[in-house]
Amino acid sequence: MFINGEWTMGSDNRTQPVHNPADNSVLADFPLASEADCLAAVSAADDAMEVWASTPARERGEILRRAFEIMVEEKDQLTQVIVAENGKAWRDAAAEAAYAAEFFRWFSEEAVRIGGEFRRSPSGDKDLLVTPEPIGVSLLITPWNFPAAMATRKLAPALAAGCTTILKPASETPLTAAYVVDVLNRAGVPQGVVNLILPSPVGKLVGRILQERAVRKLSFTGSTEVGRILLQEAAKTVVSSSMELGGNAPFLVLPEADVDAAVEGAMIAKMRNGGSACTAANRFYVHTSVYEEFSKKLSAAMAATKMGPGTDESNELGALVSMEERDKVAELVSTAVGQGAQVMVGAETPDGGAFYPPTVLRDVSHSMDIAATEIFGPVATLIPFEEIDDAVEMANDTDLGLIAYVYGNLEDGLATARQLEAGMVAVNRAVLSDPAAPSGGIKQSGLGREGGFEGIDEFLETKLVGINPIN
Repeated sequence: MFINGEWTMGSDNRTQPVHNPADNSVLADFPLASEADCLAAVSAADDAMEVWASTPARERGEILRRAFEIMVEEKDQLTQVIVAENGKAWRDAAAEAAYAAEFFRWFSEEAVRIGGEFRRSPSGDKDLLVTPEPIGVSLLITPWNFPAAMATRKLAPALAAGCTTILKPASETPLTAAYVVDVLNRAGVPQGVVNLILPSPVGKLVGRILQERAVRKLSFTGSTEVGRILLQEAAKTVVSSSMELGGNAPFLVLPEADVDAAVEGAMIAKMRNGGSACTAANRFYVHTSVYEEFSKKLSAAMAATKMGPGTDESNELGALVSMEERDKVAELVSTAVGQGAQVMVGAETPDGGAFYPPTVLRDVSHSMDIAATEIFGPVATLIPFEEIDDAVEMANDTDLGLIAYVYGNLEDGLATARQLEAGMVAVNRAVLSDPAAPSGGIKQSGLGREGGFEGIDEFLETKLVGINPIN
């Protein structure tokens, strides 16, 4: 753990093994935080808050810039750590390492652009000073699927805003989080500003942290189910909460779509990160006029995907993060086949490691269990439709609304995008992720936005100061 500027094994020397999901070998034993450790992290962040908040924005920005430069220089080392504990393919891990670094660069620039306002009231009896101030000690909880990028996407805006932080990574991938924190430490982040803990028992101790008066912000990326629980905990002390929660992204292929382009986009939207992404396309609604062609071409592309350990850079699909995750995906597919889905490719669980093959299921019904579930694996489900309005209705028939994808002519694509209930819609492209773009969902896919100009606002509070008019 990293508490108050020092690496420590914690107060009671408890540890948990970190496994390589490709072969289930033990990579390391990572320290578990007790209640005393958690409270020490809160205390360290609280003690550092006043000084860090008053540190000139330029200085905060320069530290983040140095962190970006270190991560770029050490991209291969970080990629190795991600591959080892997460299991993803080398190319996906390398892309994540580069993407993660970019959040430090983007918010190093945003730190000096925090605005404010000075204006005369309409009645003329006062002048109004509106100033954004750092919200305070921030608890950042990140998932296992993007262990570097989700950490930097939260740490960077929090630090740029002048907040001190407590990072709680996923138990499956704490080594990547430790690497990122070490980068910040070497970049010059002052003592107590960044802290890293892995609480156990996690639910009880996260709730305990949120009870502390000093903690004023919760930023969480993970499942909708856990998000609901955390919101209940945060409500007890009215802690400001940002949430990026689950998704079940629809991918619509309209009648006049370029099928080859749609298949290329589907491979990216589905197979990026091995399908273990909240932005991954799950439900492919394909117009009957192109259904057969799309089905055959997507199946051929999936069948040609090379699967194996991420340490072999030629492999395009690595392991899932754990055997448990692998088994969840396998069970979803098995249930769908039992309900009438047809296997075009894949669906056979290999021996050894948490691997699951690229899989295409066609003739899936919108009413099947798999269509209502975030798959989080390399499985594409194909659902035919006749009318665009019907596809939109099915796409919107969910409590989630993170991202949607549309392929078709530009006019139909934009018209459909306006009807889709999602915080993000990609038209004729497969990736929207960008540090300069606001990422987030609607409905039960989350609260607030990360990245873009909006990302830093999640860590700022607005203060109003009124004075007598200055003539």
